[in-house]
Amino acid sequence: MTLQQEIVGNAMQMAVVNLNPGQTVYCEAGKFLFKTTNVTMETRLSGPPGAGQQQGGAGSGGMGGILRQAMGTAMQVGQRALAGESLAFQYFTSQGGEGTVGFAGVLPGEMRALELDGTRAWFAEKDAFVAAESSVQFGIAFQGGRTGMSGGEGFVLEKFTGHGTVIIAGAGNFIDLNPADFGGRIEVDTGCLVAFEEGIQYGVQRIGGLNRQGLMNAVFGGEGLSLATLEGNGRVILQSLTIESLANALKKAQGGDKQGPTGGMFSTHAG
Repeated sequence: MTLQQEIVGNAMQMAVVNLNPGQTVYCEAGKFLFKTTNVTMETRLSGPPGAGQQQGGAGSGGMGGILRQAMGTAMQVGQRALAGESLAFQYFTSQGGEGTVGFAGVLPGEMRALELDGTRAWFAEKDAFVAAESSVQFGIAFQGGRTGMSGGEGFVLEKFTGHGTVIIAGAGNFIDLNPADFGGRIEVDTGCLVAFEEGIQYGVQRIGGLNRQGLMNAVFGGEGLSLATLEGNGRVILQSLTIESLANALKKAQGGDKQGPTGGMFSTHAG
């Protein structure tokens, strides 16, 4: 069942979701705005069925089934805790007729509804997830190993699988790109990446070497030591505003710019 939703607003968009009787949508804690009175709200630690735990059906009853479900939930919560994500989800179900629920992100910017058909997963930056229908599974993908080591850092991504609609949010304006249209590879500021389709190869690379120009890029260029690399044929969504640039602008507006004359890795900000 397709999720009926409309994204409204400009500088700070919101998603208005219309639920059919019995239809369920879930969101990350803190993304809920409003609902009609016939929509029930329930907070759970577990993700929707299929996201690493069993709910109902053969083999899920008895003490063994309860233990497996508890362990699956604990693993999900542990992954989200390591990733710095919200520990709980809020579930909204329409009862006795159609209902309406509103959701929003936490930063000024755009929202996007992605349609999953079961053939390709989507990956998104941490905190991009807003809401999804219950047929979409939410997971955590840890990008580390050689990818993280080569760039001097590791990354945590949200992963969406299954069928249905998932709504994500970012900062500023969105632009959709396909690396295949640019010779098969693009390099972006690590803070600009919002989401990409499965099949896109994601990595991290240093900006230049440990030489004079590499240090100039890192210290004075404002990009740090690494860039994200995206290769392949598929959709990539970038945002025009990064959390770091927004935080720096707010500091300057308050007369408290702590970056110092060089910024970058020589920032004097203490916390």
